[in-house]
Amino acid sequence: AEALSHQAGLSGIAEEMDAGDWFDAAKIEDRLARQAPLWELGTGSGYHPVTFGFIADALARRTDGRSIGAILREDICGPTGIDFHVGLPESEHARTAEHAMPRQVPDLGERTRPRELAFLKAWSSPGRRGATEWRKAEFPAANAHATASALARLMGVYALDGKLDDKRFLSAATLEALVKERVAGPDKVLPFDLSWAAGVMRNTRTQFYGPTPEAVGHSGWGGSCAFADPVRRLTGAYVMNRQQHYLAGDPRPMRIIEAVYGCL
Repeated sequence: AEALSHQAGLSGIAEEMDAGDWFDAAKIEDRLARQAPLWELGTGSGYHPVTFGFIADALARRTDGRSIGAILREDICGPTGIDFHVGLPESEHARTAEHAMPRQVPDLGERTRPRELAFLKAWSSPGRRGATEWRKAEFPAANAHATASALARLMGVYALDGKLDDKRFLSAATLEALVKERVAGPDKVLPFDLSWAAGVMRNTRTQFYGPTPEAVGHSGWGGSCAFADPVRRLTGAYVMNRQQHYLAGDPRPMRIIEAVYGCL
């Protein structure tokens, strides 16, 4: 629960490496296992923009035997027809949209080592293998490919009592444990005061995802986001080509979310 709420102290790789090393999961897991935490454990969260996916995937493979991408394909998105992929088949690459990068860098606040390793080093994110290999690889925290409607449908498990298309995927107890607050306060990587559940942001402090405190969601650098409101039984998502410099709380999706709630 601590690792899945960004409390592991491993927001980036401290050892200098090639950006292509991210494509070798065993090598990354070994480096994470050997690395000392970047802050004292139990003192708060620090967003893990890429390493989070490797930690979660390692947990999945050591318990289920399959990667997160495989679980999604075989158990969730494949059977429900949700157009969401971690590890995009090459046959689908022609459908992907290209991003226009932000014109300015995000405001991270004070420059600290956890922030530098998370975002600012030459090896902070995967690279040097080209777009085809990037899309085929499984980086669960960084390279999911999806439509906005697919993201919104997938978030339905949070809004609809653990169900998708009337099929139960999460028990009531698991869902409760998934969305409960694990840590709250100023994040050590993102410049926000956040409330983290296990893998999703709780809406109690930021209200990035509408007026309902019980809502949960997640945002991506550039403006994308997805959220679920269990009170209204409502989900939504926003994706875009033109990325902006916002790490979370991009005004574009927030205006849309505000308009949707204004119609209810």
